[in-house]
Amino acid sequence: MVLSQPPRILIVDDESQIARVLRTGLKTHGYDVRVAADGVSALETFSDWHPDLVVTDLAMPNMDGLDLCRRLRAISHLPIIVLSVRGEEKTKVEALDAGADDYVTKPFGMDELLARVRAQLRRAAAPPLTEASSAVLEVGDFRIDPDARKVFVREMEVHLTPKEYELLLHFVRHAGKVLTHRTLLAAVWGGNYTEQGEYLRVFVGQLRKKIEPNPSTPRYILTEPWVGYRFNPDS
Repeated sequence: MVLSQPPRILIVDDESQIARVLRTGLKTHGYDVRVAADGVSALETFSDWHPDLVVTDLAMPNMDGLDLCRRLRAISHLPIIVLSVRGEEKTKVEALDAGADDYVTKPFGMDELLARVRAQLRRAAAPPLTEASSAVLEVGDFRIDPDARKVFVREMEVHLTPKEYELLLHFVRHAGKVLTHRTLLAAVWGGNYTEQGEYLRVFVGQLRKKIEPNPSTPRYILTEPWVGYRFNPDS
């Protein structure tokens, strides 16, 4: 019997005491953990070690957490959790816009971080689709090939991040229906994220930039004021 390898987690934080606490807590729960003190060394470790998930601080020397998120997202779909003492919405939006999947405000409990880690690893390991996994989805101007994870809009391929892909997939499957903020957050991020409205605003904005002819006047992802969004797949 071949035993599966424990998930690899890379911690990126220039505060050695915090990094040590995180490393100990994660290792105690069975994770394989390495630590980097800044974004530059984190990228080196990423290239050599290939972690399954990254937990990074924002404020660091040489390369901060936002730059690290952008660099990682350009080359990988792995989950990224950002840690920061700055809990205001603007900072969360910047982190999510840079490619982070989740945001945890310091100080936080180890149980909370472990729950976030488990949730992100589960979503990363889950099959991309739960139904008709091999069927190509075609509706209006959109075609999605689930097996290849490819998206085409008006016959042009569009490259999406994992969360953008999940969000568009949910829209396509429910074309024409009004989807509430809570419904979308639960479907794409999970039931614990139904109050994280800034997550949805960031990713809807990102999707619009990639699929809309004119993102400032969207024709596909329509806003239903105070309720949510409706996907209109026809131009």
